[in-house]
Amino acid sequence: MSAAEVTVQIELPGESGRLAGFVLLAAFLLSFGFIRMSTRLMRSPKVPWWPGSVTTGGIHVHHLVFGIVLLMLAGFLGFALQPGDPWLEVLAAAFGVGMGLTLDEFALWLHLDDVYWAEEGRSSVDAVIIAALLGGALLLGFTPLESGDTGSVLGIAVLVGLDLGCSVIAALKGKYTSAVVGVLIPLVAVVAAIRLAKPGSPWAQRRYAEGSGKLARATARNERSRRRYRRWQDRIGGAPSPAEPSERA
Repeated sequence: MSAAEVTVQIELPGESGRLAGFVLLAAFLLSFGFIRMSTRLMRSPKVPWWPGSVTTGGIHVHHLVFGIVLLMLAGFLGFALQPGDPWLEVLAAAFGVGMGLTLDEFALWLHLDDVYWAEEGRSSVDAVIIAALLGGALLLGFTPLESGDTGSVLGIAVLVGLDLGCSVIAALKGKYTSAVVGVLIPLVAVVAAIRLAKPGSPWAQRRYAEGSGKLARATARNERSRRRYRRWQDRIGGAPSPAEPSERA
């Protein structure tokens, strides 16, 4: 068989796998929504009756800890037992809850500091959005090659290369979310690769001259997009606390 006659076929998960994936994604989003609502209520002076954080022996236990424990337990039991229905869905739900609790404090593992309500804490919301988009895309069957696609190695290599190339260009333009999602949904990567780069990105620094019209348009567009995105971040995760004067310096 020649290289041109090689057949490539991608098998998508069966019904059981899809159900487990749906349960995992739903548990992930619900647990993130609950814990974020809980922390916002704890922060609000209008709801003094809402239970506070867990503290033991003078040590503040972040919900990240419970999320990691759930991830380890559900992952180990899933690999070790490889259960069928309904325990597969039960473990998927536990894994999803662990994901929600862990990614809600993504900024903590990124900065190694409790920046939950600081400006840097917005990265936790970003991580949850990216994880939800990727999980949803996989659950709906979005892949660079659809199930049953066949063709020559050369043709498939070209399609995958174009998809990855557009994702790389999107990343160079500072559009990291689009670059990641674009690996599974090529149209997202193509649109991000065509549009103007974000100012300050490697692409803009090399290709947009200081004072040029392209840089001015990119800056204006980025400011509009950033304001819209921050409003959504604040609605999902709550607005960060104002920085102290010493932190602004």
